[in-house]
Amino acid sequence: MAKSGAPNTGARYRLIVASRVLAAGVGGYALTSLTAADLALLLSHLGAASRAEGVLIATQWSFAVYATIVVWAFAARSALRVWVGLLLAGIALCALLAVLRAAP
Repeated sequence: MAKSGAPNTGARYRLIVASRVLAAGVGGYALTSLTAADLALLLSHLGAASRAEGVLIATQWSFAVYATIVVWAFAARSALRVWVGLLLAGIALCALLAVLRAAP
């Protein structure tokens, strides 16, 4: 039986792990989708690739982005830090997406 004062035991620990799993799975997917959309539009606006090529390149990079987010979600000091990081990155990527969509 674990001591009552032992860290990382019990329901609190399980909730923290569940929060990180949710952040890695759902938050990582959302952030990866935004990153892929931004990269695809950026490549086509810069003339570095056609729209179809930009989508393919962005999709390929999205696998590396997602893997990085998942690793980071479990390596961060706290689950709160993960959620705040995902939120701030998501806001920045949404703003970039809005700017890229508005550009001719």
